[in-house]
Amino acid sequence: MDNTLARLRSDVTGLDEICGGGLVAGSSYIIQGRPGAGKTILANQIAFAQARQGRKVLYVTLLAESHDRLFQSLSTLDFYDAQRVGNGITYISLFRTLREEGLSALVATLRTELARQKASILVLDGLLNARESGESNLDVKTFVAELQGHAAFTGCTVLFLTSARIDESSPEHTMVDGVLQIEEILAASRTVRQIRVAKSRGSRAMGGLHLFEIGSRGIVVYPRLEVALALPSRADPAQPFRIPTGIDGLDARLGGGLPASSVSVLVGPAGSGKTTFGLNFLQLGTPEEPAVHFGFYETPQRLQTKAHALGLDWEQRCSSGALKVIWRPMTENLLDKLAYDLLDVVRATGARRLFIDGLAGFERATVDPHRIVEFFAALTNELRGLSVTTVCTWEVKELSGPWIENPSPEILSQLDNVIGMQHELVDGVMKRAIAVLKVRDSLFDTTVAEVGISSSGKGVHVIGTLPLSDAAAAGGHGKARGR
Repeated sequence: MDNTLARLRSDVTGLDEICGGGLVAGSSYIIQGRPGAGKTILANQIAFAQARQGRKVLYVTLLAESHDRLFQSLSTLDFYDAQRVGNGITYISLFRTLREEGLSALVATLRTELARQKASILVLDGLLNARESGESNLDVKTFVAELQGHAAFTGCTVLFLTSARIDESSPEHTMVDGVLQIEEILAASRTVRQIRVAKSRGSRAMGGLHLFEIGSRGIVVYPRLEVALALPSRADPAQPFRIPTGIDGLDARLGGGLPASSVSVLVGPAGSGKTTFGLNFLQLGTPEEPAVHFGFYETPQRLQTKAHALGLDWEQRCSSGALKVIWRPMTENLLDKLAYDLLDVVRATGARRLFIDGLAGFERATVDPHRIVEFFAALTNELRGLSVTTVCTWEVKELSGPWIENPSPEILSQLDNVIGMQHELVDGVMKRAIAVLKVRDSLFDTTVAEVGISSSGKGVHVIGTLPLSDAAAAGGHGKARGR
């Protein structure tokens, strides 16, 4: 016996996922949100998707505004197809019927239209007006029940759109099979759109709030990463071999290189060589085992200029498919969108090396700081499962004092390897230093090494063990050097 519920494919990226596989065919849903939240766009996006799949859609408005204004707004979106209007999707207004004849007449008219159009999808835009037309909660329940009953008999899926606040005590809430709540909130000085599956009868949906945005494609939902990837999509291969860093003299200190499919972080202040380290690491990518640079700070053009100054053949590697560069400026970003963009490019390229410059770009994008630890857990677990060896950066003022608090200990515990990069004052000269602070399940060289940056194609390279710093020689603590 097949107990699987038939689902409708909405073609709204991410929506089917948070709904547990799509809207249940023949069920009724409320889409609730304040004016401007995106209810009409979401309903029309679903309607046009169903029409493209060969279903008949009846879109009924109980609003005073004309359909011409609706079509004008929808025409800017990619999913809108004017040829579908009247040919797959029928738009009618029953505002006058509701106002002059009431809920009973509205139900009768809807039954007639559903039968005449042979519709398998009904969108009722303006449930608030229907609610206000009833004299009691019983009237509203009766209206919803009668419409549901007829729709269920004909196998029709119903979407009720309303700007009224729907909670568990609302008469509509108790009647329908599902409730989608969408909202636009003010987070500090920015606005953020969120969607929540508040009710999902007979279906396991993803709980909580999920970010979404409205663009030329319509609505795109980004399921919270720590829920969508609570377990990685692939098992961690835990490969036993090592990956060279591309830094002359460093692999030996790491015990043979970075463990394959591990996640490493470079911690240090500005100018200590973290980005240049990343360029060296990516330089070993090949068309067969590509590399990806995912950065927040420097544009692809500036990275190419920097690589050229170091004597690295950056442009040739990009053109050959050995390297893919993704830049997301640290302006206004959505946390989960960044993660999906990153994972999509890793999967699409089959990357085996990944450099993220830097992790603070994800931290700055979050509107809920409490989820950042769980977010990083899901992201790093998925990267390991994709068999990509990852190096990322985290900028701090110095390696002494409270640097261990940012990134937090909870995040650091999720990272396999930690490498510190620092400036040290030796004999009156400021030198760059590097120290391996952690390599999971491996022995490593704990001494602090001096590094240089060369324009001869070597980039960052280890010169040798760093002499005692001036501060340490004077008996002070100075800057911690990886001890």
